[in-house]
Amino acid sequence: MTGNALIWIIFIGFAILSWLISHQLQVRFKRYSKIPTANGMTGRDVVEKMLRDNGVQGVKIGSVEGQLTDHYNPTDKTINLSHEVYYGANVAAAAVAAHECGHALQHAQAYSMLKLRSSLVPVVSFASRWVQWILLAGILFVQTFPQVLLAGICLFAMITLFSFITLPVEIDASHRALAWLRNSGITTYESQEKAQDALKWAAYTYVIAALGSLATLLYYIMIYMGRRD
Repeated sequence: MTGNALIWIIFIGFAILSWLISHQLQVRFKRYSKIPTANGMTGRDVVEKMLRDNGVQGVKIGSVEGQLTDHYNPTDKTINLSHEVYYGANVAAAAVAAHECGHALQHAQAYSMLKLRSSLVPVVSFASRWVQWILLAGILFVQTFPQVLLAGICLFAMITLFSFITLPVEIDASHRALAWLRNSGITTYESQEKAQDALKWAAYTYVIAALGSLATLLYYIMIYMGRRD
């Protein structure tokens, strides 16, 4: 089997695995959305209480379009929840809302990995905007101007590094969320397992994205290293 054939098999494998994980996450979110929270709190209620319990102020809570589009924006200190999470009074909504609130706690407590991740955002934004064109040009002119491909590899390496730095940030936010949900009584013994399972599958999406980015980076490095073959 040639190196290129192996790379394509790996890419296809990552694509299938990514789809399966995304599908399982959606299945679990839909399943756990049918399990109400013990006290009837919505996702917004969960965020408000979690912020209050941890003494964090100045964080805004908003609602955004889409499914599982929930995120925390450290620039304007806003927790953005999808409609299903914002208004949902169920275990899935509580888990996702608490996870995003976990990022707000990280920000308030100057969590080192979040600070590192935030410091890379301008570089990664620039890289994401131009990397595909630089890599394309680099591949087309790899024999005459290999420096172009090398520049693209460096930019893509920053994106890959960013994806791996994201992993501990997401895992820590989930740990904060699950500990608070349990200690505050938002989840029961049975529903706590459901919340943990939902966040576990959400974490898998970041893992597969990071590994897929690494595989792609290695592919471009192989092209650069083999340009004289």
